[in-house]
Amino acid sequence: MIPRGETVQQGPKSARTRARLKSTAFKLFREDGFSNTTLRAIASESGLSLGSAYYYVESKDDLARELFDELVSELRAGLASALAEGNTLEHNLRTLWDGLLDAVEPYPDCGVAFLRSRPTLPPDGGAAIESAIDSARPQAPLPIRQDLPKLVGLVTHAILAFWASDTSPGKRRSRLLVRRAAPLTSRVAVLSRLPVVRTLLDELLGLVRAVAPRHAGS
Repeated sequence: MIPRGETVQQGPKSARTRARLKSTAFKLFREDGFSNTTLRAIASESGLSLGSAYYYVESKDDLARELFDELVSELRAGLASALAEGNTLEHNLRTLWDGLLDAVEPYPDCGVAFLRSRPTLPPDGGAAIESAIDSARPQAPLPIRQDLPKLVGLVTHAILAFWASDTSPGKRRSRLLVRRAAPLTSRVAVLSRLPVVRTLLDELLGLVRAVAPRHAGS
């Protein structure tokens, strides 16, 4: 017997079973919410016993992480046409962050689970941020260009955390945050050529590097 939490070999049948578990979990997270969905319910609707489900997934958080990763992958793919070269950084950041909120919107009860299971952005999130920055015109000043993805990643994570706890109707305050954060972040990038702003930004980024886990987008 395979110990709980240790997944089975991923042959064709196992891969299909795990895909069915994921699909069922994602549907229940969307319809019933993360808090109201048990792993037992996911297993039962997938035609499995709870013990068998543990052969394929470790926990609901494991499934929440995979859901978030898939949503971010879809976001990155969808941004390809939206981030046409020549848009301003403000426009690209708002497109990126609105796209992120659009992606997670069907799962309003999953925000805390997303943050808990994926404390840093997945690789596709880092790639989406870099695309938003690299395609913007005019480009950010050279001194900040290398560190700008870290700053945008920090703001992106803050927006997601705000969304997770946003109780306003339709999470409208999260959209307002995006509308204000995009021009503010863009202005910080432009003003970073000023020594005093650059010094403050360096201190902020140093703090982020000291306390944040490493990920592919950092």
